[in-house]
Amino acid sequence: MKKDNCPYCQQGEFLAKFGYLAFETETSEVIVFKDQSHPGRAIVAYKKDHVAEIQDLSDEERNAFMKDVSDVAKAIQKAYNPDRINYGAYGDTLGHLHFHIVPKYKDGFEWGGTFVMNTGNLVDEAKCEEVAQQIKKYYKA
Repeated sequence: MKKDNCPYCQQGEFLAKFGYLAFETETSEVIVFKDQSHPGRAIVAYKKDHVAEIQDLSDEERNAFMKDVSDVAKAIQKAYNPDRINYGAYGDTLGHLHFHIVPKYKDGFEWGGTFVMNTGNLVDEAKCEEVAQQIKKYYKA
């Protein structure tokens, strides 16, 4: 079931405040995070229902979702060549299953520490589309 007050469920303007829908898979939505303090940063959100916890998925659903997370991370690795990719699955204030995929670079912004959720480094839709195209270029399901 979709939830009324969830940007991942409702999309539109609610999602557009912080994200740009790049593409969808059977299981997930791939969203370019508008705060591009880490170039290539994206979100993979579960799309079938409003699910808060990964343990609420069946094994099959979880495996499909985590494959999407892995496939998007591989595409970001190829497109942006980061030294590491950090993952965040936060849900304290927005209880919808999603992973932040954050490319990081040695001696770069926030290397060696936790990434900040919102730095204020927002990009416009044209830049989001550019990032989306880079991820799609290397995405292989």
